[in-house]
Amino acid sequence: MTVCELGSSEAAEAVRPRLTVLSGPSGVGKSSVATEVVRRWPEVFLSVSMTTRPPRHAERPDVHYHYVDRATFTGMIERGEFLEYAEYAGNFYGTPAAPVFAALRGGRPALLEIDVQGARQVRAAMPDALLVMLLPPSWEVLYGRLAARGTEEPALRQRRLQLAREELDTVGEFDAAVVNDDVQRAAQELISLMVGTGRRTPPARGPTTPPHDH
Repeated sequence: MTVCELGSSEAAEAVRPRLTVLSGPSGVGKSSVATEVVRRWPEVFLSVSMTTRPPRHAERPDVHYHYVDRATFTGMIERGEFLEYAEYAGNFYGTPAAPVFAALRGGRPALLEIDVQGARQVRAAMPDALLVMLLPPSWEVLYGRLAARGTEEPALRQRRLQLAREELDTVGEFDAAVVNDDVQRAAQELISLMVGTGRRTPPARGPTTPPHDH
């Protein structure tokens, strides 16, 4: 029986609160899958990351990110208040630890949507966390999604493609892998893993990537 078939109180009793990390390369659909998980299972606490970059068009504070200045962020680093953090393209990104721990103490499963570097930091800090990599159906599909971002400079797009290759090659470090060939199906598979009824053996490697871009 999946969480979708359990009542709220039954789900809370059936599932031991734990932290699940959903990771994967840019463009694989992590946000879409995480949002669908919460829609199906509202009891899940979806962590909101903190960043020093300004909001982009249509982004809402405290929904997409918690936006803070650099001094605030670095102060939190010094006090050890992040579960994981990284600097990318001149801006900091991180997961405040307090809300995650509060959710777990309150009996709520927690879900983080972060990159591979962040997942490694979480594994070091919380060895019991479940790490799941979200994979594209194929490299061609992921390449098409990233290449379609016409607002990015070619150099940045090339860097994203290279980083995507490197991240896909780390799939063996994860407890499980989910292929995002359909958001609803992938979300349900992730829920099954969070509940503990899903298959937790990851593939040996991610989708095969070509040696050069098209």
